[in-house]
Amino acid sequence: MAVKQLPLQLKSLQVRDFLRDVTPIITGDRPCIVFDFSQVTEIDSAGVDMLLHCMEQAMKQNGDLKLAAIPPASAVILELTRVDRLFEIFATVSEAVDSFYGFSVPDAAAGVAAARVSANGPL
Repeated sequence: MAVKQLPLQLKSLQVRDFLRDVTPIITGDRPCIVFDFSQVTEIDSAGVDMLLHCMEQAMKQNGDLKLAAIPPASAVILELTRVDRLFEIFATVSEAVDSFYGFSVPDAAAGVAAARVSANGPL
């Protein structure tokens, strides 16, 4: 499980640098990655292409890539290009991370409490 903060601008130069950093992760065995958009102020076609490339690479390795905390201006670009339909998108990074595990922290605590009750009988 990896969370990667995207650069302020997802343009050609920044995309090249980011890909160099993220390639070892997306080409590993069953990568589970969240891209944190919270700091992104600009995205162009190079940024959109990079997202598609990363998703393709992750899927080739039986992994997944999810997007989180997308600012409104970036969300518009993803909607106009229809890329938003290809990714699971979450309001926060923690929601995206939790989605890989299939539960949220409160659900996990409830599951532990239920396991204790069933193992020890009613309290």
